[in-house]
Amino acid sequence: MPNRLETLHTLHTADPADADVPYMIGLEHAKADDPQEAVRWLDRCLALDAGYHYAYFQKAKMLSELGDDDDAVATVDAGIQRAADDGAAKALGELQELRLALT
Repeated sequence: MPNRLETLHTLHTADPADADVPYMIGLEHAKADDPQEAVRWLDRCLALDAGYHYAYFQKAKMLSELGDDDDAVATVDAGIQRAADDGAAKALGELQELRLALT
């Protein structure tokens, strides 16, 4: 029986334009304590859908975990701007909270 990550890769191969799958793959790598690979997959998600607000949140957390605080802040700032532009109040609030935690 395939594990969750294998299943997600199969789904990604079947539909590489679905931004949800790279996001979920990124989260699986984050859970597996592989922040670099998580960032790579979250970047893929954002390349497919720049309005995927929670990908900014997760990517910023992973960058911070890697010690790249400048890029983490830049990522969360980009997410804040995008969420504000999109009128995504819940995502905006969560991104703003993360921004405060990063400073």
